[in-house]
Amino acid sequence: APQCAGVIHTDFEKGFIRAEVIKYDDYIHYGSETAVKEAGKMSVEGKEYVVQDGDIMHFRFNV
Repeated sequence: APQCAGVIHTDFEKGFIRAEVIKYDDYIHYGSETAVKEAGKMSVEGKEYVVQDGDIMHFRFNV
């Protein structure tokens, strides 16, 4: 996951903490990020996570 964050901006990779991940199909089904979270379909992943096609990610980082 940190390498994917680094594609967006190098600071994201350097200061990577975690990634909040929502599957695209869940987002479409529930209609919003809030609804996905309320349904318990959002996961929090660390540095070892392998990004999958269709992942919507919110990177948490600190530099």
